[in-house]
Amino acid sequence: MPLPFADDRQRQEALIAHLVTAGYIRCEPPILQPASAFFDSGEDMRGRLYLTSDMAGADFCLRPEYTIPVCLQYLASPSFGSPAAYSYCGPVFRFRKDGPGEFIQAGVESLGRTDREAADAEILALSLDAARLATGTNLTTKIGDAGLFSDLLDATAISAQWRRRIVRGLAQGKTLAAILDAAPNGGNGHDHSGVLAALENVDRKGARALVEDLLSIAGIATVGGRSATEIAERFLEQAALKGRSGFPDETRAVIERFLAIEGDPDAAASALRTLATDAKLDLEPALERFDQRLGFIAAQGIAVGELHFSARFIRNLDYYTGFIFEGRETERPNDLPLVGGGRYDRLLTTLGAKSEVPAVGAALWADRRAKGEAA
Repeated sequence: MPLPFADDRQRQEALIAHLVTAGYIRCEPPILQPASAFFDSGEDMRGRLYLTSDMAGADFCLRPEYTIPVCLQYLASPSFGSPAAYSYCGPVFRFRKDGPGEFIQAGVESLGRTDREAADAEILALSLDAARLATGTNLTTKIGDAGLFSDLLDATAISAQWRRRIVRGLAQGKTLAAILDAAPNGGNGHDHSGVLAALENVDRKGARALVEDLLSIAGIATVGGRSATEIAERFLEQAALKGRSGFPDETRAVIERFLAIEGDPDAAASALRTLATDAKLDLEPALERFDQRLGFIAAQGIAVGELHFSARFIRNLDYYTGFIFEGRETERPNDLPLVGGGRYDRLLTTLGAKSEVPAVGAALWADRRAKGEAA
């Protein structure tokens, strides 16, 4: 049965009470956040920030989501270094084409637990249960594994430039063919061949310095939220990709076969092992974690066979490094997810931690069903 509520405020309070009762203490970070913390979270997020600056020139933004602010608060707290579980429910601010720039987000974050697969299963079960209680609807759940895909790309030994391009393209919903066959400049109509030719086969450090100097001479510090260094890296990436250098057809075939695997998670695990054997790739440690996670998910009372695994499923934030999932209303599968999340073990090092911190979380958008708002 759904939680009783008479209005949105009551819905929100009932939802946060459910999460707190499950052992996730409420955390409400400041609405004004350091903008730089969000620049590496994904291109989709970067372009949707509401930015401002103080009189000293420091850049800030209105809180666009909760995961990074909660992590920053954890890093600064006495709890840092020990397992901690947080919940939240409040306003976030980011540009949306079809909806207001301010909307409510609820969710949970589990930080510091070393039993990763058990923590993944707990977050999945808790967030799906909370979404059902808040909306009163049945959910269809898709799962994926960014860590498994990362291990596959490691095993195929493709270049860092191709790796970034493939992951970015899949997150944008592109096919592998569209990603690999695209023009080096992205088909934007601008001819950068002269710059790209000058950068090919040049010492990377010197090439980056050259591009940064040219931008500095032109008086360009940032473009679309990207720093001069980031712009230089993009030029270097395009130079490395020019002519599809270093991407063998056999590697393409392996990745295409991997991305085609989907359906029942147990059957998918078998197909993934067959692929690893045929392609002579060592994916066994990642597949062992995959199987262990499914066992913990079943122990949470979730019917594993009712989950839908998709190898090509990638969420559109760069910080996900492992298990990922999203739940959509069963009767309205083309609508936006009501819940989504995953594992992001490397995020806290980008925010200042000296070593990797295990982390997994999920966000819930109970208002989406009631109001039909877009992401």
